[in-house]
Amino acid sequence: MTPIASTGGVAAPDTSRLKSGANLDKAGKQFEAVFTRMMLKAMRAPKLADDLFESKALDTFRDMADDKVAQTMADHQPIGIGRAVTAFLGRSQPDLNAEPAKPAGS
Repeated sequence: MTPIASTGGVAAPDTSRLKSGANLDKAGKQFEAVFTRMMLKAMRAPKLADDLFESKALDTFRDMADDKVAQTMADHQPIGIGRAVTAFLGRSQPDLNAEPAKPAGS
C-alpha cells in the first residue's frame, strides 16, 4: 500500500484550468450569467401581494425564462463583473500576462 503524502490538512486548489486564456474567458462569461441570474432572482423575491394565478408551474417557467434572459445578457450585453473577475484571475497567471514573442524580422 502506498502512503499518501500529508498536506497538513489543506488541499491545494487546482488552478490548471486557468492556464488557458480561452478557459478563463469562458469562466468569466459563466460567472457573469450566474451573477445576473442571482440578481434577477433577488429582484423577483419581494412580493407586495399574492398573485391571482400563483402556482409552482408558473414559478418554474419564470425561473427558466430568467435563466435564458441571464445567459443572453451575459453573451450579448454583459454588465462587466465577468470581465473584472477574468482580469483579476488573469493577473495571477504569469503565463497569460507574458507578451507574445515577436518574430525576429519585424
